[in-house]
Amino acid sequence: GRKEKGNFVGILSELISLSNFYKIHNIPDYHTDENRVLKKDPQQDYHLEYAMENSTHTILAFSRELHTCDPNDKSITESTVRVIWAYHHKDLGEAGQNYHGSTRGTKSLRLLNPEKAEVSPASLSYFDLTNKDVPVPDKDTTYWCQMFKIPVQHEKHHVTKVEPLIQKGHENLVHHILLYQCSSNLNDTVLDYGHECYHPNMPDSFFTCETVIFAWAIGGEGFTYPPHVGLSIGTAADPQFVLMEVHYDNPTYTEGLIDNSGLRLFYTPVLRKYDAGVIEAGLWVSLFHNIPPGMPEFVSEGHCTLECLEEALGAERPSGIHVFAVLLHAHLAGRAIRMRHFRNGEEQKLLAYDDEFDFNFQEFQYLEEERTIMPGDNLITECHYSTMDRIRMTWGGLSTRNEMCLSYLLYYPRINLTRCASIPDIMEQLQFIGVKEIYRPVRTWPFIIKSPKQYKNLSFMDAMNKFKWSKSEGLSYNELVLKLPMNVRCSKTDNAEWSFQGMTAFPPEIERPYKTEPVICSSSSCLPCSLSFTLLFVVHVTSRTIGNFGPFVQ
Repeated sequence: GRKEKGNFVGILSELISLSNFYKIHNIPDYHTDENRVLKKDPQQDYHLEYAMENSTHTILAFSRELHTCDPNDKSITESTVRVIWAYHHKDLGEAGQNYHGSTRGTKSLRLLNPEKAEVSPASLSYFDLTNKDVPVPDKDTTYWCQMFKIPVQHEKHHVTKVEPLIQKGHENLVHHILLYQCSSNLNDTVLDYGHECYHPNMPDSFFTCETVIFAWAIGGEGFTYPPHVGLSIGTAADPQFVLMEVHYDNPTYTEGLIDNSGLRLFYTPVLRKYDAGVIEAGLWVSLFHNIPPGMPEFVSEGHCTLECLEEALGAERPSGIHVFAVLLHAHLAGRAIRMRHFRNGEEQKLLAYDDEFDFNFQEFQYLEEERTIMPGDNLITECHYSTMDRIRMTWGGLSTRNEMCLSYLLYYPRINLTRCASIPDIMEQLQFIGVKEIYRPVRTWPFIIKSPKQYKNLSFMDAMNKFKWSKSEGLSYNELVLKLPMNVRCSKTDNAEWSFQGMTAFPPEIERPYKTEPVICSSSSCLPCSLSFTLLFVVHVTSRTIGNFGPFVQ
């Protein structure tokens, strides 16, 4: 195992014979340098908790403090951790460890995401929402929409678990799946066919589907609702028609792909105490969200404003709503996402964060403790990007080569608020590059610039790309964008709007950048005084594999 760009927790484990299991208490703690040379840490922080082996499996359980004070260790936080594992079937020799060959791998995990007790799906009824032989076009990004009718229930039920059903071999093709609640005024004629989403010929019925009720993204697994919360189905206020949006990511333009992926929803007549809702917060997906090229870091903010929350919560739930899970969403340039929470101008503990964001691993984070959102609070989705490998502007949009900055909040009890977002003013962004006037009235999109001469008759996208961006210009632009007035999105179900929708607001005066809480680290000399983490490492082999523990590489 090795560190790469400082983002990996690595494991390199050789196996120990059963006769030695009871003779050791520690696993040697090693790290590697840029040349992949193993070096033993002066500070040993890993401790063997349990080990067993039979003819098919070797199981090791070991522990480590979350924060060890060891400069050769990486702190374990609630962020994504990329774990590398490797092993060899032979004992360590005098020459050192044996090369692992193909017995290695890597996986992104959220090691501290608290587990939720699950009711066995075998005891629950379920229904599937799956595409039927969808021909995936030979282009990099396709959004496919299919309307479904929730199976008729004659009384209220609760969905308690949702699992992805990804067609085998399509794990990298299906990037995300969103489930929207649609207008209750539709009829079964909308079920006849699917269609490409956001297409000029998209059926009108699809435009009635605005409320996200579930979100899954690549790398995520099934989601289980807490025991006191469920997704309500079966009543007049619940979804009857739903739209499933599947994002296909086909960067190699592979032809002839046919997909049948979707979702499985488990439900029960045994009702929970509360109905779950989903709020989409962050930056409204638009070309007005843009990131200059060549930037090692660029920060965008999407605001769920206090005005929107004051109006919606004040009218429907003055005592507040309770958030129990959050999905943080960005695309390929995303590096870190934080959900900041403010009350009466005072910053609260982060609602959710991922400082090691992995585009290929996005799932709902269960909150360790439920968080209450009150009328007058405001939420900021803060996204950090890197565009060092790009020579043109990155635009907000649907493609994975475009960008997003969104948070999906799962909460209870359900209220009539589906989207709480913002987008910065575009004209002041264009003034930064010297634009003075655009053609009015606006008749084309993207709109066309009238002056100055160097941008005349260019679209605003072409003008932004023509500008000579440098890192210093990019930093100045970033400072400007974070202070610009913004257009507020504050939406209800069925395309209705709260009165603050479309209004202009200014971002609050906050501390930038966000200051992380100081880490209280500890070492093996103080095991009782800090939190530790235990990892179970299982190796499955086809024949008996007995060797020696090699170094544990952090």
